[in-house]
Amino acid sequence: MTQARSQTASRPRKSHLPADVAAVDAIDRALKIGEAARLLGVEPYVLRFWETQFPFLRPKHTRSKHRFYEHKDLETLMLVKRLLHTEGYTIAGAKKHIRERGLDRLLDESAAAGKTAAADEKESGPGTVNEELAPAAEAPAGSSVTLEPSVQRRLAEIREDLRSLHRMLANSARA
Repeated sequence: MTQARSQTASRPRKSHLPADVAAVDAIDRALKIGEAARLLGVEPYVLRFWETQFPFLRPKHTRSKHRFYEHKDLETLMLVKRLLHTEGYTIAGAKKHIRERGLDRLLDESAAAGKTAAADEKESGPGTVNEELAPAAEAPAGSSVTLEPSVQRRLAEIREDLRSLHRMLANSARA
């Protein structure tokens, strides 16, 4: 009996969900937390933590308190993941960004960007580099390199964090 359990436990569970996050539009039913987490590429505890940090993340619950994520919830989770994992925002920075720009506006922009990216890939084919997205590292030495807005925002957040730490250290040295 122990051997049977270990065999089933070691087998990876096959998911009927698409592996590509962009395929979320194809999902027409509510997903359990584990399914939503696999689709997004994070662990279920991450989704539960995000719910505590972002008040607009409120999935529906069954009577037995199981979470179910609908299409709109998945789009919002993808936005949060993009801000935190891709664009490098801190949780506080992501909250501020969403508060300033508006959740609905950001979701609309994400949907439009997703459609544009899919069309660009279809046009150029997978594996080709889009000229607009080519790294700026190829600029000659001594020339000014323009950073992407997400990198600029992240650097500004780091600068502000460093200034705050400096003020704290200066105040504690005086005391």
